[in-house]
Amino acid sequence: MNQSADKRSAFIVDVLTEEFGASMALDPAAFRRKFRKMAASPFAFYRGSASLFYADQRGDFADDAFLDGRTSRVWIHGDLHAENFGTYMNASGRLVFNVNDFDEAYVGPFTWDLRRLAASVALLGYAKALSDRAIGDLVAGFARSYLTELRAIAAGGDDAIGSITLDNADGVLRRVLQQARLNTRVDLLAAQTTVDNYERRFSLGDGVYEIDGDTREKVCAAFADYLGTLPESSANLRPVSAHIKDVVLRKGVGIGSAGLPSYNLLLEGHTEALENDVVIYMKQAQVPAVARHIDDERVRSYFRHQGHRTAESQRALQAHADPWLGFTELDGAGQLVAEVSPYAADLDWSDVNEPEELAGVLADLGRAVARMHSVADDESSHDLVDYSTEEAIVAAVDTDPDGFVAGLVEFAHAYGLRAREDHQLFVDLFRNGRLPGI
Repeated sequence: MNQSADKRSAFIVDVLTEEFGASMALDPAAFRRKFRKMAASPFAFYRGSASLFYADQRGDFADDAFLDGRTSRVWIHGDLHAENFGTYMNASGRLVFNVNDFDEAYVGPFTWDLRRLAASVALLGYAKALSDRAIGDLVAGFARSYLTELRAIAAGGDDAIGSITLDNADGVLRRVLQQARLNTRVDLLAAQTTVDNYERRFSLGDGVYEIDGDTREKVCAAFADYLGTLPESSANLRPVSAHIKDVVLRKGVGIGSAGLPSYNLLLEGHTEALENDVVIYMKQAQVPAVARHIDDERVRSYFRHQGHRTAESQRALQAHADPWLGFTELDGAGQLVAEVSPYAADLDWSDVNEPEELAGVLADLGRAVARMHSVADDESSHDLVDYSTEEAIVAAVDTDPDGFVAGLVEFAHAYGLRAREDHQLFVDLFRNGRLPGI
């Protein structure tokens, strides 16, 4: 951690170039937009630089007493920062508050998820002018809640709280769920489409573009292949004759998807009423940042392509995942396919500012992450992780639970400081034209 500013700046350039170099060459304008967003704040920089975080886990922060042969091979989210939580409607029709955005998911060390979230909490707390002690208390509360829930699950689940739903949520998370409950498919369709001559079509503009006939034909063929990747339980949710009404190209989707093509497809719903139409997205998946730092050929070779990896990982990590979740290929690249859900609502941290309220939210997030780490060996249909992850993690952590909590707090402070310093170095690199190709 005593690198000079010049050495650290060079390291940042090397890591970002290795991670994004090929994509930057294809679409430098998209990465200028991405990097401007990352320059806005230390948290935004942290969100967009997972590759740097994982490079450090193999470097300065490699020491981890709680990793062994099993706890190093757990389904992990891969980008578990504070803004990757929100609501979704599960396959059983229940609104759930949980982890979302599984684009970076993989099999790796469970502590990397916890560290990534803990450091994001430190950045969030600093931005809210909380003291180091208050930030430490928040991270410790998250860690203890995670362990309490994981132990309960490992013991059989009788004392586990389980999924966060309207039945058991309170405070901030209950408000988020209630807000999501007010959303409707009609509102989503009104925001993205128009009806002309009794037919619904996508609205154009604001990053939404028409496509030519050849592209549409390829997207529709990829969609037909995707239908074969849906689980049998989704059969009754498929559209009438899988009829595609419209297809558009979307650009500029998210801070982590710079330069990657994404298509939205408008489908006939389960009836011919226009209000039941469904919006599906098909986006090119990418190699997750964490995968570059995990040397496990068994994991790497399991997946057909990155779209398969993303869908399979989400099914492993999310109980009762989106019934539309699947994968396909387009122009030789793996694609993730899922519904643009009207029931998605993100946790807005700007509404949560006082330590007491933040503590309640982070305790809930600890339970959600425990649920995510434990569900994989129950839900997944493969043998990549063929043992009880919750039992493996509990056995490792219970050798020194106080040290585990204290270590996570120490990491949060240390890496939060590093991320703030890295952000300033990154801004100086960017504004002075020292990022190659941008």
